[in-house]
Amino acid sequence: MATKNQNKKEAAPDFSKYIRWFWMLFSAGALSVILIFLLASWGVFGEMPDHTVLENPRTNLATEIISADGQTLGKFYFNDNRTPIGYDELPKHLVDALIATEDVRFKEHSGVDARGTLRAVVKMGSGGGASTISQQLAKQLFHGEGSKNTIGRILQKVKEWIIAIRLEKQYTKEEIIAQYFNIYDFGNNADGIRSAARIYFGKEPKELTLKESAMLVGMFKNSSLYNPRPHRNPIGVKNRRNVVLSQMYKYDYIDETLKDSLQKTALDLNYSPESHREGLATYFRGYLDGFMKEWIKNNPQPDGSKWNLYTDGLKIYTTIDSRMQKYAEDAVQQHMPRLQAEFFHQNTPKRNPTAPFLELDNSEIEALMKRSMKQSERWRHLKYDLKKSDKDIEASFHKPTKMTVFKWDKGNPSEVDTIMKPWDSMRYYKSFLRTGMMSMDPTTGHVKAWVGGMNYRHFQYDMVMQGKRQIGSTFKPLVYTAAIDQLHYSPCDEFPDTPFCIEANKFGNPEEWCPRNSGGENDYGGSRTLKNALANSVNTITARLIDKVGPQPVVDLARKLGIESDIPAVPSIALGTPDLSVYEMVGAYSTFANKGVYTKPVMVTTIEDKNGTILYQFKPETRDVLSAETAYVAVKLMEGVTEHGSGARLRTKGADSYRADYREVVTGYPYEFKNPIAGKTGTTQNQSDGWFMGMVPNLVTGVWVGAEDRAAHFASITYGQGAAMALPIWGVYMKSCYADASLDISKEPFEAPKNLSIVVDCSKIDTNTTDEDTVKEDLPDDLDGF
Repeated sequence: MATKNQNKKEAAPDFSKYIRWFWMLFSAGALSVILIFLLASWGVFGEMPDHTVLENPRTNLATEIISADGQTLGKFYFNDNRTPIGYDELPKHLVDALIATEDVRFKEHSGVDARGTLRAVVKMGSGGGASTISQQLAKQLFHGEGSKNTIGRILQKVKEWIIAIRLEKQYTKEEIIAQYFNIYDFGNNADGIRSAARIYFGKEPKELTLKESAMLVGMFKNSSLYNPRPHRNPIGVKNRRNVVLSQMYKYDYIDETLKDSLQKTALDLNYSPESHREGLATYFRGYLDGFMKEWIKNNPQPDGSKWNLYTDGLKIYTTIDSRMQKYAEDAVQQHMPRLQAEFFHQNTPKRNPTAPFLELDNSEIEALMKRSMKQSERWRHLKYDLKKSDKDIEASFHKPTKMTVFKWDKGNPSEVDTIMKPWDSMRYYKSFLRTGMMSMDPTTGHVKAWVGGMNYRHFQYDMVMQGKRQIGSTFKPLVYTAAIDQLHYSPCDEFPDTPFCIEANKFGNPEEWCPRNSGGENDYGGSRTLKNALANSVNTITARLIDKVGPQPVVDLARKLGIESDIPAVPSIALGTPDLSVYEMVGAYSTFANKGVYTKPVMVTTIEDKNGTILYQFKPETRDVLSAETAYVAVKLMEGVTEHGSGARLRTKGADSYRADYREVVTGYPYEFKNPIAGKTGTTQNQSDGWFMGMVPNLVTGVWVGAEDRAAHFASITYGQGAAMALPIWGVYMKSCYADASLDISKEPFEAPKNLSIVVDCSKIDTNTTDEDTVKEDLPDDLDGF
C-alpha cells in the first residue's frame, strides 16, 4: 500500500524538459544573435569598415581659402562645404547641449546604451530609438539613410552597434564628439559645425552663444524640418531650440532662470550663405580657382594621382587681408551706385535717344549688339550644347523670358524678377558702369585687396586681371621716369607750354603727330616745370619728353615694370593709348614706391593638405629696374598730382552730401588727407575710362571705372574724368584703412635716398599751379592717329 508522501510525489508535474527546452532556445537565440553580430562584423551582410578606414573615414572636405589675417575668405567645394575642427574649438555649452539632447549617458557607455536599448525594445520604439552619438556617427560615416524593410533595419542597426563599439575603441570620447559635429549636414551648404556657425550666425564655433548652440543642436533631429533659413520655419526652429534648452535644464547643465530667459529670446540669425558667387573677395576667389587648377595640373600627389580642389580639404593661405578687402568692397559699394545714378540721369531716352551709347548711329549700335550676342554665354549654350541654328538662336534673343536682373537699390545691390527680352537685358547691362581695384604692399608684393567688379553674381568678368582698358594719363609717369633715368631731369626743370609736333617718319611714324592740350588753342602759354606739367597732365610736354627719349625705351621700361600686354613703340603711347590691366598697373607703380625694385604681385603664400603638410610655398620674384634716386624723383613728381593737380581734391574738406535721387555732388569729397600721397589720374578719349593710381610708402592701389563698351560713357568731363570716376573709391578706401590702426598703413613721407643729386623741391620755382576745382584731365583727343 502506497504511502501519502509517495502519492504526492507521483502527482507533481515534471518541468525539467521545459527548462531544458528554455535553455536550449535561449542558448540558440543567444548564439544566433552572436552569430549575426559575427557575420555582420565579417562583412557577410555588407562591407564593414576595417581598422584603416575607421582611422581615416572617407569624407569630402572643402578646400579653404584663408586670408593673411587668419580669416576664411571662402571655400571650394561641390556638394560638401565641410571644414573639420578639433574638440578644443567647440564651446563647452555646445557639447553639453548635444549630450543632454541626444545621448545623456554618452560618457558612461562604450558605444551602445544598454538601458536605452532595453527601453526602446520594451516600448517598441515609442520612447525613442536609443541611438547613441557613436551609433549616429557610425550611420553618418558608413551607412547614410536607413533601410525601408524590417529585416534591413535590424541588420543596419546591428552594423551600427558594431561600428559604434569599434569607434569607441579607436577614438576618445572627445574625438567622437568632434567627428559627429563635423560630419552632420546642417542644410544650406552648412556641412559640419564650422560651416553651420558661419552661415547661420556669421561666426566661428567657439564664438557661439548658448542659445545659438541650442538651435544648432536642435537641428540634429531633422535639419530639413528645423531649417533656420529666414522665412522657412521660424516657429518650429524656435520650439525645437527650446526643447534643447529644457533638456539642458533637466540634466543640470543650466538653471531654470537661464532656461526661461533664453526660451523667450528670438533666434537672432545672421544668415550669411557661403557660395562661390557670394561672400567676401568673390572676384579674387574666381582668379584663385584658375590658379589652383593650373597648380594641380603640374603638381600631382605622391602616388601620381591628381589633387581634387573640391574634396581633398586643401588649405590655401593668401595675401588678402580680410579687413582691407572689406574696406575696398565697401568703397566700391559706396561710390558706384551714386555714380551710376548720375549716369542713368544723363542717359534717359529723352536726353539720349541712343542710350546708353553716345556717338553711335543705329546701324553701329545694331552691329555692336550682335557682336555681344554672339559672345554671350546664352549663344554658346544654345549653339554648342543644344545645337540650335543661328537663326533660331537670334530669334530667341527677341522673345520675352523670365529672368532676374541686377539693380542698385538706394546704394545696395539687389535683384529684380522680371520678364524681358534677352536682347533688351544685354542693352540694360551695357548701361552699367564697372570697376576694378587692386591694393598691394610694394615691399613684399602681397596683394591686400582685389575687387574685380560690383557684383559677382551678375558681372563675373574680372576687371583686375582679365579686363584690359586704355590707361590714359596714368601711363605718363613712365615717360617722365624714362626721361629722368636717361637724361637726369629734375622735377623742377622747365619746358615751354606751347604747341608741339613730332615730325613724320620719326620713330617709324608715317604722319606728323601734334597732340593738343584739353583746353584747345587757348590752353598754352609760358613754361611749366615737369612736376607742374605732370600734375596738370599737360599733353604737349609729355610729347616733348617722349620725343627726347624715344618710344622704345619707354616700352622697355614698361616691360621691366612687369607690364606684359602689347605696347607698340609709337609716340602716342605717351598719352596712354595701350590697353592694360589694373593688375599690371599696380605692379608697375609699386616699383616706384619700392625704391626702384620690381616685386611681382603675390596672391598665394602657402598651400597645405588636410594634415598640414606644406605642398607649395611661394618664392618672391624681384628685380632691380631703377636706381633708388630715379624712383624717388618719380614719386616726388607724382606727389604734385595730389598737391595741386587733378588729385588735389584728396586734400579737400568738402561736405559729404548727396542729392535726393542719390546722385553725388561732385564737390563733396571729404577726405582731407594731410600725409604725402603720390598718384596719377587718368582719363581716356570721350571719358570712356577713369583711372586713379595712388601710393603711400607701404601701399599702392589702382582703381579703374568704365562701362563694358567704350561707346557708353559720360558726355562731359565733369563726371567722366578719373578724378570723379575712380579717385573717390581710393579716397573712401584709404579713409577706412587709416581709421583701422591695426593695419599700420603709413602716413610717413617716402624715404629719400642718401646723397640725392637731383633737385626735387620746386617750391621756389613752381608758381604756375591750378586751382583743384578747375583742374580737368587733359584728354588725348587724337588718339586714333596711331
